[in-house]
This record gives sequence, structure tokens and C-alpha cells, in this order.
Amino acid sequence: MKLVPRSRVTAEEVLDGLTMAIVTVDDGLRVTTLNSACESLFGISRRMALGASLIDAIPHLKAYEDRLRSAQASATGFIERETELRRNGDPAVTVDWTVTPFAGGRKPGLLIELQPLDRHLRIARDEQLLAHFDASRELIRGLAHEIKNPLGGIRGAAQLMEREYPDDGHREYTRVIIREADRLQNLVNRMLGPNRLPQKAALNVHEVLEHVRSLVQAEAQADVAVLRDYDPSIPELTADREQLIQAVLNIVRNALQAVEADGHIVLRTRTRRQFTIGAVRHKLVVQIDIEDDGPGIPPSMAEKIFYPMVTTRAEGTGLGLPIAQYLVHSHGGLIECRSRPGSTIFTLFMPLESS
Repeated sequence: MKLVPRSRVTAEEVLDGLTMAIVTVDDGLRVTTLNSACESLFGISRRMALGASLIDAIPHLKAYEDRLRSAQASATGFIERETELRRNGDPAVTVDWTVTPFAGGRKPGLLIELQPLDRHLRIARDEQLLAHFDASRELIRGLAHEIKNPLGGIRGAAQLMEREYPDDGHREYTRVIIREADRLQNLVNRMLGPNRLPQKAALNVHEVLEHVRSLVQAEAQADVAVLRDYDPSIPELTADREQLIQAVLNIVRNALQAVEADGHIVLRTRTRRQFTIGAVRHKLVVQIDIEDDGPGIPPSMAEKIFYPMVTTRAEGTGLGLPIAQYLVHSHGGLIECRSRPGSTIFTLFMPLESS
């Protein structure tokens, strides 16, 4: 019997199979090895990085150039925890990293291992956000119950008074009571959000976004542009069309108010694989970004914007974002936000698996 030789796994294939970012440099701090995880972590090209100076290939490490050269000269490694590596204009990348000298030639090089933490930190933050959201929902339900019962009694009493004293002088007061009771009742109902479960069906996420875009474009001033950046390969999503439209519309209208008379709003779609929402890992999720170039959200408000009645505008109700979060959450998804002056991005993550 003829034996079929087993295929050999190369060192490059092993490195590319790791989730940890690996890069090695020679005695001149020139990149000699770079794996796929490192490419993804820093958004760089292996083809362009190999042979280049480490600082040119990975500008995030520029602040540590002297320390890396010292580690190489003394043949002494080091370990750093929860380090934020930055490149001008880009969000920080948070990593645990280890630098180990090795003798790859006549002079020692360095092995640099970087474990990205942003995903773990994001999962922890998302779990905390969902826990806060669930707690606030329960609080609102309890308050709504306590408010709606007295409101019904007040409204009923005002109607009885209106019948008892039908003259115009008394009717003016009773109508004010009834109108204000109805307004408060409507406010409580809006805080509670939709009172029905999602009616899920297969739909095209871009059809939903185009519907929202047409609505908002009609409301926007002439100098506001609503742009599209879609991934046409995204499969159909199982969701409640009306609820998804409402969630996206609430966020896009906020963006429209942020850019005011002159600005840009971008609707962007992508997919993410092996993505965790809360404590659940999904094979595939759709990512919907809604970005505007307005002034941004004040840092002091960033952690509170999904709480009911919290708003950055004097005329706002503070209900649009909490309702959007509730609608997306009822589909097993989540909304995140990151903001700086000139760029605010609300991101909706929703599972693409049928449920």
C-alpha cells in the first residue's frame, strides 16, 4: 500500500492561525515577520511592511522606539499591560504586549507579541450597557404603572367635573386637566416603547436604509447630503421591518439635527464574523453605521445618551435613542456609539442568523 505523505504546515501558516499579533524585527528594527492578526490589528499590509522600519510599518509603536532599541541593546525583554497604542487620527488600539529578544543572526532581534484587548473590553462594556438598559427598563415599567393609574383617575374626575359644571368658565379648567393628563399618558407610553413583540420576516437591510434615507432627505435642508456606502453582498436579515425602520430613523434624525443646515450623513453597511453581542457569540452579524460630521457628543454625556430623558438639545425629549436601543435589543442586537468633534458614529449590530 502506497503511503500518501502528510502535508507539512509551514511556520507562516502556524503564525497566521494565531489570534495574537506577532511581529519580529532584526537588529536594525526592520520587520522580518508579520502575521495576519497583526495586519488586521493595525490595518497594515504585510507586503509593504516586510523589510521596512518597524516604526514606518507600524506607526502605533513610534512612541516606544527608544524602549525597543534599549531592549535590543541590553537583550532584555519587557511586558506591558493594557497599553493604548495610537496613530494620528485613528482610534487607540489597546493591547497587552510582550517583547522578547532572540538570536536570529549575529545580532539579536526582537519578537513582539501583541494581544488585542479592545474586543474583550468592548464585550465587557456591552454587557454593562445591556445590564443598565434592562435595569432602566424595569424602573420605567414600575414608574409607568405608578403614574398611569393616578392619571386615569385625574382624567376621569376632570370629565365628571365637566359634566357637573358645563359652563365655559369651568370647562376651560377641566379641558386643561384632561389635555395635560393625556400628554403625560402619551409620554409614559413613549417611554415604554412598542407594546408588541417583533413580527420578524426576511428583509433586505438596504431596502430599509433606502426607505429611511428617502424620508430624511425630504426633511433635510438643501445643503445636507445623505450618502451611502453599502456592502451589496449582505444576506437577508430576519427582523421586524417597521421596528427596524423606527430604530434607524430615530438615529438618522438625531444626526440630521446635529449637522443642522450644512453637513454629511453616511449610511454604511458591513458584516462581521464571529462577533459577540453581550454574552452571545454569533457567526455573522450585520453592522450598520450612521455617521455624521456634526460637533459630536460631549464626553460628559457619552455614557448617558441611551438613558431615557437624557438629551443634549433643549427641545429634545431624550426618548429617541432609548427606544432605538430597545427595538434593536429586542432583535438580539445592540447599538454602540463613538464620537469626537467632526465624526459621530452610531453602530447597530444585529445577528444575521435566523431566529
